[in-house]
Amino acid sequence: MFFKPIKPQKISVQIADQIRSSIMKAHFNPGEKLPPERDLAKLFEVSRPTLREALNILAAAGLIDTHQGGGSTVKSLLEMSSGNPLAELIKNERERAMDVVEVRKSIEAYTAFYAAERSLPEDLRKLEKIVEEMAENITRKEPSLELDALFHITVAETTHNVIWLHLMQSIFDAMKEFQRGVWRAVYLTEDDHRTLYCHHRAVFDAINSRQPDQARDAMLVHLTFAEQRSSTYIRLKQE
Repeated sequence: MFFKPIKPQKISVQIADQIRSSIMKAHFNPGEKLPPERDLAKLFEVSRPTLREALNILAAAGLIDTHQGGGSTVKSLLEMSSGNPLAELIKNERERAMDVVEVRKSIEAYTAFYAAERSLPEDLRKLEKIVEEMAENITRKEPSLELDALFHITVAETTHNVIWLHLMQSIFDAMKEFQRGVWRAVYLTEDDHRTLYCHHRAVFDAINSRQPDQARDAMLVHLTFAEQRSSTYIRLKQE
């Protein structure tokens, strides 16, 4: 026979399946907290013990981290169980950061490409807000390191491909300390910050106007510039 008997699922399994589906659809990003247990229990109309059982299923599957009294956080699909070996490698061998930048050029050229094809109005609003805040930071003479990272992650999110998103989040987590060093040592002048703003603006404009090839090329221009500046930073640290 082709048919099998239908087995009723436990409520906790059904809840876990719904949350898993939301994570896979990027409704919750890597590192983002799920709503508090009491809110989730109310939303699903179940008891707290049933809700906790569902969260335990997700934790066992490696999709979330649960913290006593601190809620549950979505894990990267690419996260290693024992820390972040890529971050450790970059910390101990800065030259390896250039390998990561090279990989970013290949990956992000096409996150921009697909973002231009697939962006929704709410995606464009998020990206435009980030670019506008970058422009405001130039006026205030403030760096935009956090906005820079957020822009790239949001472009990945705009592809609506959860693998792109988790991959980019993992790379940015690994590169966080290196990028801080680059910004402190190399991106020092208003002209530097204005150049970075113009690069991000060009990527956004291409995505906004649904020009995939232009978005890809604009991202490559930006990351080639970042590659040159990262190389300068490594050279300075070696002197």
